[in-house]
Amino acid sequence: MPISLFHRDKPTLKVPLISKDARFIAWPGTNIWKATMGYVVLEKGEANAPHTHAFSDDTIFVLEGTGIARDYTNNLDIPVYAGCAVNVPQGIEHAILADHDGRMVNIGGPSPADLGMLKHIGVISMEAEVPED
Repeated sequence: MPISLFHRDKPTLKVPLISKDARFIAWPGTNIWKATMGYVVLEKGEANAPHTHAFSDDTIFVLEGTGIARDYTNNLDIPVYAGCAVNVPQGIEHAILADHDGRMVNIGGPSPADLGMLKHIGVISMEAEVPED
């Protein structure tokens, strides 16, 4: 497969579960299976739904703003700000919350792609599996 190019302003999937403006840029729907890249804008006070990735680590890089990375599994609130990278190991229930001072913009996503979540929200087939190389 050759190199692929995607743009945040031309997402192939928007996921309101994550935020009012959550764009999946690279994911199985674009034939990317081993990683995902999303672009997420959380407005002032907005948070994504607490969730867990059973078989994926989630990496989130904060481009703009401040907020909290909430680890529900370990009862931790970790302040995050522009320039921080957050790594959430598989199986940790978590959410990202925008600070009350303003919006927060981040990029990232689960790696490998979280097929269970994508199947649950109905954007890939229940029979989908990571293709063998």
